[in-house]
Amino acid sequence: MFITFEGPDGSGKTYQLAIFADYLKDKGYPVLTTREPGGTSIGDQIRDVLHDMNNTEMRPHTEILLYQASRAQLVEQVIVPHLKSGGIILCDRYADSTLAYQGYGHQLNLKKLAALIDFATRGLTPDLSLLLDVDVGEGLRRRARGGEWNRLDAYDLDFHQRVRKGYHELVRQEPQRWVVIDAGQPPERVQADIRKFVMERLAKSG
Repeated sequence: MFITFEGPDGSGKTYQLAIFADYLKDKGYPVLTTREPGGTSIGDQIRDVLHDMNNTEMRPHTEILLYQASRAQLVEQVIVPHLKSGGIILCDRYADSTLAYQGYGHQLNLKKLAALIDFATRGLTPDLSLLLDVDVGEGLRRRARGGEWNRLDAYDLDFHQRVRKGYHELVRQEPQRWVVIDAGQPPERVQADIRKFVMERLAKSG
């Protein structure tokens, strides 16, 4: 099963994914965790370029193509081989982030983005996507407190509001693939919800 963790900045998805991965491993599941952008040596180099605060002149179209390059490498080098072996992939962001951030956030053509994503991923889509939803202002405050501030975090508040609304539109379009979790709850409650929903889905998948 291919499971992605999505959400606005500061939603806590990275933290929650790590805890949930340990939970699955303790139960004997063959779990591999990865992230976007990154997850491979090539992808991590691209990640550094994308997140570097010195690269403020980067244009949205450049940003999009760099994300797709990292994604293409991750899909072929890591995700597909692990899925073929019968394992579970937990991925911190995937293609929906491009639609939410570059599509809805930058207000670019969604059909063109979808075509680029399809090319980069060879049509690979998640079996389940978790949206850890949090108020934009609260999420950015969390990011600032944690000291994890990158070039995308520095976009204005309106951009981040559009991203969050974009995620909800993606959920509306494919409700069978998504589970929305209130990430404004205490962390232990968020983790309990993740375990509940994912374990139910794993049980159904056999």
